[in-house]
Amino acid sequence: MGFYFGLFLGLPIGIGLIFRFARSQNIRSKQRSALAATVAAFARLTVQDLKKILPSDNYPPWIVFSQKQKLNWLNVQLVKIWPYINEAASELIRSSVEPILEQYRPVVLASLKFSKLTLGTVAPQFTGISILEGDDKGITVELEMKWDGNPKIVLDIKTRVGLSLPIEVKNIAFTGVFRLIFSPLVDEFPCFGAVCYSLREKKRMDLTLKVIGGDISAIPGIAEAIEETLRDAVEDSITWPVRNIISILPGDYSDLELKPVGTLEVKLIQAKELTNKDLVGKSDPYAVLFIRPLRAKMQTSKTINNQLNPIWNEHFEFIVEDPSTQHLTARLFDDEGIQAGELIGCVQIPLKDLEPGKVKDVWLKLVKDLEVQRDTKYRGQVHLELLYCPFGTESVFTNPFNPDFRLTALEKVLKTGIDGGSTPDAVRSSALKKDVILRGVLSVTVISAEDLPAVDLMGKSDPFVVLIMKKSNQKNKSRVVNNSLNPVWNQTFDFVVEDALHDLLIIEVWDHDTFGKDKMGKVIMTLTRAILEKEFTDTFAVDGTKSGKLNLHIKFISKPIFRDS
Repeated sequence: MGFYFGLFLGLPIGIGLIFRFARSQNIRSKQRSALAATVAAFARLTVQDLKKILPSDNYPPWIVFSQKQKLNWLNVQLVKIWPYINEAASELIRSSVEPILEQYRPVVLASLKFSKLTLGTVAPQFTGISILEGDDKGITVELEMKWDGNPKIVLDIKTRVGLSLPIEVKNIAFTGVFRLIFSPLVDEFPCFGAVCYSLREKKRMDLTLKVIGGDISAIPGIAEAIEETLRDAVEDSITWPVRNIISILPGDYSDLELKPVGTLEVKLIQAKELTNKDLVGKSDPYAVLFIRPLRAKMQTSKTINNQLNPIWNEHFEFIVEDPSTQHLTARLFDDEGIQAGELIGCVQIPLKDLEPGKVKDVWLKLVKDLEVQRDTKYRGQVHLELLYCPFGTESVFTNPFNPDFRLTALEKVLKTGIDGGSTPDAVRSSALKKDVILRGVLSVTVISAEDLPAVDLMGKSDPFVVLIMKKSNQKNKSRVVNNSLNPVWNQTFDFVVEDALHDLLIIEVWDHDTFGKDKMGKVIMTLTRAILEKEFTDTFAVDGTKSGKLNLHIKFISKPIFRDS
């Protein structure tokens, strides 16, 4: 009896324990799966995700979300060996930098050499290191460095008039990022064939110039010319995309060298409201444009005398080596005759902001210094038209004014040969562009104007417009609309254009008066949009007025003409 009682009692309990054990194992399995999924989810979290989950005020100060690693150990060792580095590097810098300075020597100087060069007793400090993601061909390392040094650098300069001056370079402060590229990766020790080094980014570069035994400010223009020379030499000799290659293992490393990848077409159209640098009369502005500040690669516009609102309408072409990091710089100067020009202001636009094959029309405000914006004084604006054309671009360029409109007759001419065949050779393509003249008829309908300024005493104006083709100086004049700030003309004027690629249309808005006339403002435009779009209607701001607008209809009928080479 006891046996059966134990059997009936133990069997349900045993089965229950089995089910309980199986259930617990199932629960544990689900928990393990959920934990694995959670771990996998955490593994996929980015730094940005972690910052969202854990706000900055909730995590301890020792947590640093950065790919950069500290280099305190390297700085400690660098301080110890700095005296030896100083001795070796000083002579190396002298021998390598002097020829570069000679290339950038300003025209006001006859010679520029070092008489003394030591790097001082203060070692630079590396503030961080990061390894960039790349391909299997090489490894890129970036080192952040700062240096507030006490070097002893003395330059011996001779001016064109025979004056010799010893100039000391003092108070050097530098912050930047150096890039090292170990490429190609090989099986042989040390596992890479060459090292490319470059200054990836120059965040800060300050220095002071002092004539030994005198005041450098007593010689106008010398300090600015020397400081600009030093900055340009650094900019073009070691700043990315320039890269210096050191061979570690024997081999051909020409593929690592800097190579052109495209051209930048720049049209310097005009400037307005420039700061006057002359005591008598007005400034005589000219522009210097460049991507790399090598003298052979810098281009200079003509000088417009006695004008604070100059119109240049000049075209320039530059070679591009790295559109992701390079930029176009334009410096505007007041022509001082035999002396160095006085800087009015400068502008800079990154090439990465340009879409290949699309024209970009920009007004840029001039500043005194591109690196440190201490001076907020208004210096005027400059008007540029930019077009970046990569080499070997096979895709169809998009019309910059109408995304649905594709390759035009002009673009076909500029991209292909006379026979319509493809022109892969960049030199031939560039030469072909210079051999094309775009001739045609420009039809301008002046529809109306809005919100013109009141010039008359009665609070009205008697507006009319004058249309001028810049190159040929053809002029047309509309009728006068009396007592109106929103005149309607609906008049059409035709111009025969001989070279549309390099011409300008200027539309001046005037107020008619019995005893004379007053200029209200103007609209200046290139014919680029008319060439690409053929016909359009648009509203243009009247420069010189607060809110004046001009409504125009533009039509261009063109025919490319090929000059004999």
